[in-house]
Amino acid sequence: MRFGAFLLTLWLAFGCGGEPVIDFSGPVAGWPEWGGDKGGLHYSPLEQVHRDNVDALELAWTHRSGDFNGPSAERMPTGLQVTPIVTNGHLYYCTPYMRVFALDPETGTERWSFDPGLRAAGVGGPYPLTCRGVAYWEAEEPAAGAACQKRILYGTKDSELWALDADTGRPCADFGEGGKVALREGIEGDVPPWEYYVTSPPLVLGDRAIVGALVADQLRTDAPSGVVRAFDVKTGALLWAWDPVPPDYRADVPPGERYHRGTPNVWSLLSGDAERGLVFVPTGNPSPDSYAGERHGLDHYGSSTVALHADSGRVAWHFQTVHHDVWDYDVGTQPELFQIEGVGGGRPGVLQGTKMGHVFLLDRETGQPLYPVEERPVPTDGVPGETLSPTQPFPTHPPPLHPTELTPENVGYTFADRGSCVEALEKYRFDGIFTPPTLDGSIQYPHTTGGMNWGGIAVDPVSGVMFTNQTHIAMIVEMVAREDYEKLPADAVAYPDELYPMTGTPYGVKRSGYFSSAGAPCNPTPWGSLQAVDLKTGQVRWKVNLGTTKHQAPWPLYLIPGLGDVGAPNFGGGMVTAGGVLFLGATTDRAFRAFDTRDGSMLWETELPYQANASPLSYRLSPEGRQFVVIAAGGNAISKQGDAIMAFALPE
Repeated sequence: MRFGAFLLTLWLAFGCGGEPVIDFSGPVAGWPEWGGDKGGLHYSPLEQVHRDNVDALELAWTHRSGDFNGPSAERMPTGLQVTPIVTNGHLYYCTPYMRVFALDPETGTERWSFDPGLRAAGVGGPYPLTCRGVAYWEAEEPAAGAACQKRILYGTKDSELWALDADTGRPCADFGEGGKVALREGIEGDVPPWEYYVTSPPLVLGDRAIVGALVADQLRTDAPSGVVRAFDVKTGALLWAWDPVPPDYRADVPPGERYHRGTPNVWSLLSGDAERGLVFVPTGNPSPDSYAGERHGLDHYGSSTVALHADSGRVAWHFQTVHHDVWDYDVGTQPELFQIEGVGGGRPGVLQGTKMGHVFLLDRETGQPLYPVEERPVPTDGVPGETLSPTQPFPTHPPPLHPTELTPENVGYTFADRGSCVEALEKYRFDGIFTPPTLDGSIQYPHTTGGMNWGGIAVDPVSGVMFTNQTHIAMIVEMVAREDYEKLPADAVAYPDELYPMTGTPYGVKRSGYFSSAGAPCNPTPWGSLQAVDLKTGQVRWKVNLGTTKHQAPWPLYLIPGLGDVGAPNFGGGMVTAGGVLFLGATTDRAFRAFDTRDGSMLWETELPYQANASPLSYRLSPEGRQFVVIAAGGNAISKQGDAIMAFALPE
């Protein structure tokens, strides 16, 4: 009997089959914003799933919309880059075909869906169909029995801003015309559907929905304006517009047009500080990206973090991360708002990551760096007609986080392909980061897709540690004189190589990967990394390779130590929890992983049906409920496409 009691005690302590006993005593929390909160920290206070039990996670539910397709003659490829939000008792997300779904967060059961009837789904343009997320608004004093007292707002490929009843999914009749506002008002000229549209969710601050838009890269000097606008959440009325031209700009807008053409666009995620009434905007390049000789001063707000007054759109301050940018190093990462004791004297701050692997810590109220930023000399001898900046800003706390060295000794994935990599290194110009584009060709390192990109940086506000994944890939940029460009056939280059006209300049531009004869990246490994940086000291706490060559390199090459575990290009971001776990998908090997925040050791891994090119989220909605971790797995234009929203939790 004693032995039986002992066995019963063990069974109760460890659970049937060794499953963990779930602790229901911790906090509950939703995920009401794309980045977790309006400051975009990608942090969850939940701790039911922690470093000691995360290896027991299992798939709880999957939702499939059916909205995906690969490249075809009739339809554009899709990229599932969405991070759902969880609020109002629902999980909301949008698909690449711009449909919106509301699900039961604990079961994945569909509650309602909305289809805007996407018109711009045909082939055209360099980008896949994608919708990164939706936003939520709720009336402070809701009218009893009235519709749309809670709203979902989002933008579409058709350049429309929609407002939906968050409880039913029906369009809000009092918003614009039948629930939508046309975002092409004031965007004049012959602009095809793929050249201008919204990819990121609006920022809702008070009763304002603030939104920018993607403008296709490298096409022409008179590209659509990069204007940022605020609309009344209740009516859809335009409240203000920030046209990102310099304060003393003298060029006139053409007759009949409202905004300046060719200005820096804002395609990525915005952040907001309701207390200070500020909106934080990451800007792209003026058009086109690789030649700035025809910009005539429009660089002023390019590749910058800009703080706008939420009530008027007036500029409060701006900080430029790249001067006179000709590298397509536009700011793709959401500005992240923090206030951590021991970081910048405890001042309210803005953390801005960049494609160069530079992280700038700025004073939230003034835009001044919280730590020294050094203007260092860089090459200035680009193509004829170009006038490059003699210096570029380099942060010192933390120092640059992306490698920038290429030598004959460190290029090449294996001994067999080292020769072709050295040959290319000797053929093309490389003078380190900020090597100018040239007619003979230059190597650009980092690549235009990272370092850090729109997936964002995860910040633990309690420990003061940031966690960032990066892609480490080099590329070749060749400027093409106009007369030579005009002789090229239309199909001279196929994606992932790129050929752009840059109409209105003396040049076109060709971009391709710096790859070996075997097709592997030439730059040193790792090709993807994950690192933790102590924001108080500015020092890297740990760094690990992120991802493997599985699904990229042939079998069994990806299984060989030193050849397979070399990191992978990654598109998407991470999420850190109070349980001491960092969750991250993003990699080309289709894995979803959990890491110990103390040392970067991998605690859990599962293979997904498609790449998870999105950022995860976590929520727990009641004291009796489980903590869920959700990731969108659907790939992108150069991988297998899919449509899976996948939720993981500890076993019931």
